[in-house]
Amino acid sequence: MTNSDDLEAQPSSTRHPGVDHVIPSASLKSLAHPLRVRIYDELSAYGPLTASGLAERLGESSGATSYHLRQLERTGLVREDTTRGKGRERWWERTPGSIAIPDARSLPPGSADRLAVRLVEDESYRSRDRNFREFLSEGDQVFGTDWLDIATSDTINLRLTPDQLHGLITDIDVVLAKYLDAYKKTPTPGSRPVQIQINAFPLVRGEPTEDTPKG
Repeated sequence: MTNSDDLEAQPSSTRHPGVDHVIPSASLKSLAHPLRVRIYDELSAYGPLTASGLAERLGESSGATSYHLRQLERTGLVREDTTRGKGRERWWERTPGSIAIPDARSLPPGSADRLAVRLVEDESYRSRDRNFREFLSEGDQVFGTDWLDIATSDTINLRLTPDQLHGLITDIDVVLAKYLDAYKKTPTPGSRPVQIQINAFPLVRGEPTEDTPKG
């Protein structure tokens, strides 16, 4: 899973640029709840929100979002944004810095940590799918042609070796890092939240390319 502000699952030796650390076990278990993953993703994508604001966006009660925000706060995944809010209203933000979740293959089969990784991965992928489907179904009612004409969804099929796929991903990471460095902390006036979804993986039902017979 990649985007420097999202959860990424992969060995640390091939970690994408900009990822600060692998999430520890206690934080992973704290996150392993469908609503907490959605809260974390919402704060990552849209910035600081209140518990009531999150409740409205996610179709939950403010009591539920308040409870889960406190659990995420205990393990350092979110924190209060003290620059916002008045009186008893508390604003919450995702703790700055990019993280990766552990590679499930490195964890014992059936272990609590491995199950937690799978739950977080599954819910995060559902969240990304919801975001894309929401754009497809409602985007033309929200955005003008300046956005709609440049938004894209491409499917590209290639035959690559592991080394070639690694090279492709590395090249993509270089471009992403350029834009992260330029705009992550200093967004341009008029900019909107944009989510970049890139999946690169071998097809399970595919067969290896055979050697070309030499004449």
